[in-house]
Amino acid sequence: MGRKAGLGQAEAEILRFIQAQAPVSVREVAEAFAQVQRTTVLNVMERLRTKGFLTREQHDGLWRYSPSVAQPTQQRHLVREFVQQMLGGEVSPMVAYLAEEAEVTESQLAELKRLVAELEAKKP
Repeated sequence: MGRKAGLGQAEAEILRFIQAQAPVSVREVAEAFAQVQRTTVLNVMERLRTKGFLTREQHDGLWRYSPSVAQPTQQRHLVREFVQQMLGGEVSPMVAYLAEEAEVTESQLAELKRLVAELEAKKP
C-alpha cells in the first residue's frame, strides 16, 4: 500500500471522521474538531495524505479529502501494522484482550466465529 509509519491518536480520530464523511474539506474537519486549531487539523490531514491514507482533489477552489482505500481495507492494514510492530507478529495478546477485556456484541462474536472458521478451513 506504500504507506509510512502508523497513526497517532489525532490522526486515527481524524481519519475515522473522514472515512465516515468523505469527501470533506479541512474547514469541515476543523469544525467537527472544534477543540483543535484549524492549522493542527490541516497538518494532521496532510500527514495522513503523505502517509498514503488520504487523497485530495480540488473542487470549487477547496481541497476535498477522501480515504485512499475503503475503511475495512484500511482497518485491516492498521491492525496488520499494529500486530507486526507492537506485538512482534503475535496475535495471542489481541485475542486475550478480546476474551478478557473487550465488550463484544453478539454480532461481533458471530463475525469472530466466522473468521475462526475461515482460519480453520485454511489449515491442512
